[in-house]
Amino acid sequence: MEDENNKVTLHGMWISTYAKKVELALKIKGITFDYVEEDLSNKSSLLLQYNPIYKKVPVLLHRGKPVSESLVILEYIDETWKNERRFLPEDPYERATVRFWATYCLQMSDTMKKAFISDKDVEEGAFDEFFEKLKVMEEGMKDFFPGGRSIICADNLRLLDIIIVCSLGTYKAAEEVLGMKILDPEKYPFVYSWVNTLLELPLVKETLPQHDKVVSRLEFIKQNGFTFQSHIS
Repeated sequence: MEDENNKVTLHGMWISTYAKKVELALKIKGITFDYVEEDLSNKSSLLLQYNPIYKKVPVLLHRGKPVSESLVILEYIDETWKNERRFLPEDPYERATVRFWATYCLQMSDTMKKAFISDKDVEEGAFDEFFEKLKVMEEGMKDFFPGGRSIICADNLRLLDIIIVCSLGTYKAAEEVLGMKILDPEKYPFVYSWVNTLLELPLVKETLPQHDKVVSRLEFIKQNGFTFQSHIS
């Protein structure tokens, strides 16, 4: 009965970067969970029940109570399962700084998605705002990790690691579809190295969707003008 009371269920979608953040966080913590794949073009009654305000994934169900919004869920997971793998630092100022950059990274990811479906191309400035945000992220992370983000492994992944790799982890698929560089190693060496080091981790590889599958879906979205906000969340 105790196990049933602590049951964890994640409602997500395979290509949702937001849902993948939560999935990766659960795996890092070693939390057993059930997964429910949602079709956001035909939303289930459970999704509408658990997240009646936004009606989007991810939704985490724990002890029969739903938690929505990826960043809120990540903090909930960290505060509920307080084992040695903490995502946020104990120091209040450091926690506030991490939260700031986590929110900024999510905004940057949304900007990239909007640029991807824009009617403009790169020459017309579709990605100008994203590249500006990426530049700020590059410089900010150099200051945040003055010695570099080294010795990365599944046991020491933190909140910013989860958010950056799920936000930018499929950048190669987007580059293939668009025929342009998104994460240029010469312009953004810190973020490029950080993301690609994370992508080599087995736990990350098994969590993020396969490259060819993402390429196929992104080509479909680009051709049909579907918005990420409505269909990916």
